[in-house]
Amino acid sequence: MVCVSAVTAGELHYGVGATVDPVEQLHRRRRLELLLNTYDVLPFDSDAAESYGLLTNIVRQAGRNPRPRRMDLMIAATAVCHGLALATRNGSALHYLQRVLIVIDVD
Repeated sequence: MVCVSAVTAGELHYGVGATVDPVEQLHRRRRLELLLNTYDVLPFDSDAAESYGLLTNIVRQAGRNPRPRRMDLMIAATAVCHGLALATRNGSALHYLQRVLIVIDVD
C-alpha cells in the first residue's frame, strides 16, 4: 500500500510556492495534484501523535535532538501508526528508529 502523509503533502504544497519561477510553480503544482489524486493522504491524528511521542523519545535516548527532525518524525509517526514502511531520502538520519519502523532509503 502506497500512501502520502498529510505532513508530506504540506511540505510539497510549501515547495510549490518556494520557487519564484511561475513555470516551475506550474510544473510542481501539476506533479503535486497528480500525487494527491493518485494516493490516499493519511492524516496526522491522535494515533500518529502518540507514535510521534514514542519516536521523539527514541531519538532523544539515542543522544540526538528530535527538534530539527520534527517534520520527518511526524511523517515517520504516521507510517508507524498505520503499520507501514517509510520510503524516504533521509533514511540514514532515521536509522535509530528501526526498532519500530521499516525505513526504505530512496535515492
